[in-house]
Amino acid sequence: MFIAGFPAGSWGTNCYVIATEPGAECIVIDPGQDATKGVEAVVREHNLKPVAVLLTHGHIDHMWSVTPVAGTYDATAWIHPADRHLLTDPMAGISRESAAMLLGGRHEFAEPDDVRELADGAVLNLAGIDITVDHAPGHTQGSVAFRTPYGGDVPQVMFSGDLLFAGSIGRTDLPGGNHAQMLQSLQDKVLPLADDIVVLPGHGQQTSIGQERLTNPYLQDLINAGTAHQVKRGL
Repeated sequence: MFIAGFPAGSWGTNCYVIATEPGAECIVIDPGQDATKGVEAVVREHNLKPVAVLLTHGHIDHMWSVTPVAGTYDATAWIHPADRHLLTDPMAGISRESAAMLLGGRHEFAEPDDVRELADGAVLNLAGIDITVDHAPGHTQGSVAFRTPYGGDVPQVMFSGDLLFAGSIGRTDLPGGNHAQMLQSLQDKVLPLADDIVVLPGHGQQTSIGQERLTNPYLQDLINAGTAHQVKRGL
């Protein structure tokens, strides 16, 4: 498995390019602000051909460059239907402060020519890679994480978007966010996973499920609450 990642734009959003090997077809995940040149550099250096662009959610810092990237390489864009409206109206998903900053310039957004919708539990085979889709609302209503087999001591890699970071989670106070849903998504989609799964988040450094289970205060609270519930029931 080949994985290249780089932070893009003023938000430092991690964009990832994945392929079975150099010289093969590839997938681009979350091409944010100013990600076009970074994707082009990775593709050129490793002789790759993008065939799909996957979005973990519709926030502007993750989808800013989806249309130019998809259009340049004639690639299919994938997004959960609950966030699809943000492709053409990204201001609906951001804070007033961010909207005011962006409205100082002229930015027009449109859907890529080929958009397909993600479904919870679906397994996509793209560029020869199996991608499992986990719908995990809370940061946005259409937030998803992607998991793919890796190999060796790492059974899977999880591209968590803004569901899970090293030591934290995504904010839930923006339009479409819901803290109770976020906690449920962490409970259902993160805690059951194996400790040795590597997590590549939407912002910041990589981590692992095991590391976050031990140190992430949000996961710790969920674990402790579950333990307390079992004790109360006498289990």
